[in-house]
Parts: sequence; structure tokens; C-alpha cells
Amino acid sequence: MRFARGRLIMHRNVRRGRIGWVRPVRVVADDERGLLLWLARDSPIVNEVDAFGRGIRSVPFTDWAGSGGFGLKAGAWHGPPLLKFLPAGAAHSVWFFRDPATERFASWYVNLEEPGVRWDDGPVAGIDIVDQDLDVFVHADRSWSWKDEDEFAERLARPGDYWVPDPDAVRAEGERVIKEVEAGVFPFDGTWCDFTPDPGWLDPPSLPPGWDRPPVR
Repeated sequence: MRFARGRLIMHRNVRRGRIGWVRPVRVVADDERGLLLWLARDSPIVNEVDAFGRGIRSVPFTDWAGSGGFGLKAGAWHGPPLLKFLPAGAAHSVWFFRDPATERFASWYVNLEEPGVRWDDGPVAGIDIVDQDLDVFVHADRSWSWKDEDEFAERLARPGDYWVPDPDAVRAEGERVIKEVEAGVFPFDGTWCDFTPDPGWLDPPSLPPGWDRPPVR
């Protein structure tokens, strides 16, 4: 299935069959290259928390995995608005971050993840991914660095609780994308760096009923 331009869909991260986070996004384009999404500033978001109300990145993974009683907590996207590009069939997405002050393009962020699975219930639709935690940060000059390597290693030490079965494949995907970064090929060739959203997309949307439907993966 493909989503129409302007449609509001739910971009969701899934952890072991549970919703890890939800972000309502507008479809900018959906074609043979992939799915391009727009996340507005102050958009409502939802994040998974443990029984003590803690987010996954606020405590050691051992404490998180053993806490039980997971739930969802509402919040807002306070970062700058950004584009997210999910290349068709690829095990990563590319986020186009903007400078908080000027809202001009500042950097790319390669989020390593399982290819997204789409769903459409009619009034609400979305795409579910599995964030694999290891990432690549790319400056505007295309210099780059790995991100969250310590976090990745910490979680791999608990395979019974973690959602990444093949860490070598994750790193190999990152290395493949790094070659694209260094070569300056699409989408690291300046495409979309000057993107301007439709005026109606600047205001934060609401989470529609059904945003929390069971994950498809």
C-alpha cells in the first residue's frame, strides 16, 4: 500500500510486540524511492515507560528489562521539526534535522531499524518499525560518527530481553549507508535539505483514535 500526500499517519517503534513510541507525521511523498514524512514541532508523542514511569534511556537496561509493568506516557516533540525518509525495503531511515534557532538544515541522522511494516485501518494508518538503537550521525559536511554504541552493547548483553537478533547485520547496514554518505549520493546529495512544509502542516496534529492499535510485528 501507499499513503497519499498530506495524510496523517502514525510512525511507531515496536519493542518485543509492545509500542515503544508513537509520533504522528504527515506524508510528504510515497513512491518507489520510499516514504518521506514530516514531524511538526510540539506534535503529541507517546513513549513507553516502566512501572516507575522511567523511560528506557533513563536507567540501565538491566533495570529497565526487569522492572515490568510497562505502560505508555504522553508527551510532546520539543525538538525542531524534521523530515524522516524511510527508503523502500531498507533497514534504516534518514532523519533531516534542523537548527533549532533558524530551522534550516543542520545534519542527517541514520536510524538503523528493521524495514517498516505498514497498516491502514481506514480512519487511522501507520508504519511500524523496530529501532535497532545503533545509529550514525552525519554532519552537513558529511563527516560522520557512530552513535549509541555503548547503549547497543549494553542491550546485546541481555539477548533474552533485547529485540536485535543479528547485531552484525545492523552494523553492516550502517557501514553500507556510510559509503553512501561519503560518496554524497541520494539522499545525502542535498535533496530535501531546503524542504518547506505546506503551511497547514506547521501546527501540531492530534493523535486520532486507534493510534494505539496492536503492533503489526
